[in-house]
Amino acid sequence: MTTDIKIPPHNLEAEKSVLGSVMIEKNAIIKIADLIEPEDFYFDTHGIIYTAMQELFAKRSPIDLLTVSTWLRDNNKIDQIGGQTYLEELCNEVLTASHVFQYALLVKQKSTLRKLVSAGSNIAAIGYKEDEDVDELVDRAEKELFNVSQAFMRNRFVPIKDVLATTYEKISELHDPETADKYKGLQTGYHALDNILIGFQPSDLVILAARPSMGKTALALNIAQNAALKGKSVGVISLEMSKEQLVERLFVGMLGVDSWKMKTGQLTQDDFMRMGQVMDQLNSCKIFIDDSAGSSVSELKAKARRLQMEHGLDMLVVDYLQLMSYGKSGTSITNRVQEISEISRSLKQLARELHIPILALSQLSRAVEQRPVKIPQLSDLRESGAIEQDADVVLMMYREDYYEEDTDRAGITDIFIRKHRHGSVGRIELLFKKEQLRFFDIDRQHQSQDFSGAPMPTMQEVAF
Repeated sequence: MTTDIKIPPHNLEAEKSVLGSVMIEKNAIIKIADLIEPEDFYFDTHGIIYTAMQELFAKRSPIDLLTVSTWLRDNNKIDQIGGQTYLEELCNEVLTASHVFQYALLVKQKSTLRKLVSAGSNIAAIGYKEDEDVDELVDRAEKELFNVSQAFMRNRFVPIKDVLATTYEKISELHDPETADKYKGLQTGYHALDNILIGFQPSDLVILAARPSMGKTALALNIAQNAALKGKSVGVISLEMSKEQLVERLFVGMLGVDSWKMKTGQLTQDDFMRMGQVMDQLNSCKIFIDDSAGSSVSELKAKARRLQMEHGLDMLVVDYLQLMSYGKSGTSITNRVQEISEISRSLKQLARELHIPILALSQLSRAVEQRPVKIPQLSDLRESGAIEQDADVVLMMYREDYYEEDTDRAGITDIFIRKHRHGSVGRIELLFKKEQLRFFDIDRQHQSQDFSGAPMPTMQEVAF
């Protein structure tokens, strides 16, 4: 009976060629120092030799047969690698060091394959931990694979001349109306907002913050609906409302009727006549809703990855941030402020991983209500300053008619762009029809001051 013994992936000749090249060419180490590490070598002896080379490089010492053997001898490792005779053998096997990067790339590829095998074994072991939370185990399994891919795909420095051609091409296409749209982010459907933000950009964490009953969820759903009607795939994680309530809100807004009439069964015949068209439009929308209560970050990440893999995902909406928990069994979180900080950081990382914008809703603190002028500021973000730091865009909502019944700005909602990592800040105005739970674009944009006369922050005042 024979046993099929599988040897881990490796390339002996590539490993020896890398080490030999570094010892015969003084600049060879510069080409590979940020590509491979000692643990990337399959043979322990080669890892020890490369460690010696790294130490010498860090001290700006020359790297050759003499200096490497001296370092190994001084550190009592010369015998472990086979003595100076083996170092001489490595030098003699390489005629030129011109291909050192290609040799190192082969070493890295084999190392990545070994890590993939190891990750598979770890994932298999995770599957047997029946006493732990399943969602967190799935997240750990996904991290195992993600760490392998990240380790292999690390970016290297590139000279500016290699990027200039691409940049020039982008600038040229931006000035061509026929090609400019491909560089715009996900369009919100509100012209003034898109004009400032150029849409929601991939990998961005966008925070939409307001006091309760300002219309956060309504605006987020309107943005999701506008994007979906243009063919985008949108995921909605609702921690506050059920999927039935969210769909009802979408239906009311598109039908353009009073939500109270729908709930009390007082729709007109004309309303019913238009229902078929609204149903067809909503049926064509790629909006996916998850209303699981008490969702943790690990669950959200697993669901978002799965949705992107199965149906595509262009934007994720989270309603809302303060209702999330970081994890069910995490013991390192000591207070709520720290937990919210970890949540916002995780959402930003997820946006980068999936290369999509994430629109996360957030409550504001009660400090807003204590001021004579109740226009929200960045400092009002509830429970954590980390939200402001992690976010690429912070939008804040304010309705004067919420506080003053006799105002002449009834229905006008001010959206303050308090932070914009990629450009300018400002204020736009939207019309909110509360009975329809729908916002309308009135295309008024203000770049310098808010309507109260308080100066808006300039780009220099915004934290980048």
